[in-house]
Amino acid sequence: MHAETKAIFFDGAGTLFHLPNGVGHHYALVGSRVGLTLNASALDRAFAFVWKNMPARPTTGAPREDDDKGWWRELLQQVLDRVAPETKDLDRDMFFEVAYARFAEAGVWELYPEALEVLENLQARYCLAVISNFDGRLRLVLEQLGIAKFFSAIVISSEAGADKPDPLIFQCALQLCGVAPDEALHVGDDPVNDWRGAASAGLSVFELDRTRTTLRELLKDLEPRE
Repeated sequence: MHAETKAIFFDGAGTLFHLPNGVGHHYALVGSRVGLTLNASALDRAFAFVWKNMPARPTTGAPREDDDKGWWRELLQQVLDRVAPETKDLDRDMFFEVAYARFAEAGVWELYPEALEVLENLQARYCLAVISNFDGRLRLVLEQLGIAKFFSAIVISSEAGADKPDPLIFQCALQLCGVAPDEALHVGDDPVNDWRGAASAGLSVFELDRTRTTLRELLKDLEPRE
């Protein structure tokens, strides 16, 4: 099926690693650090609502000037509007800075159990890359998780100036690995950003559904057919 595959691209969060504790847990912890008492469950609900309704970041084709930090600041403002409207600007500024740094701290993210084994298996045979709707913090996260060394390229939406599912971000990874679209396979868990986005850019797609599969199924798919 993938006899001509020369490069394999991976989504980041939800595919290679995850948050063992939800966003609300971390925001509540940050709140305690800056003198705010916040409910983790309420924060989770607010985050899910705001995330779904945030405006798409613009496609610029060039690095976005603040590494999307302003977008995250606005998201967090809206979360606090819903769970702690009485907080003052100073509290919010302090909360944002600590929260932003929190998600680049060691121990916050966790590799899926099979991720390291799969990357070790594939590294010698393919050009591996990460394509993620993340920001520059992703590089530190990948280093802390011990997997940055496996990737020839790390393509981050804030640096590429395009978010998945825009074909432009996939084209950046193709150029960095020096392959054509039909020589690349994208692995991800999001039906729109990963599956539809990669397919629209001409890539093959491994549809990772973690309710029923793991990355080990990818290794089976890549085994030569007799």
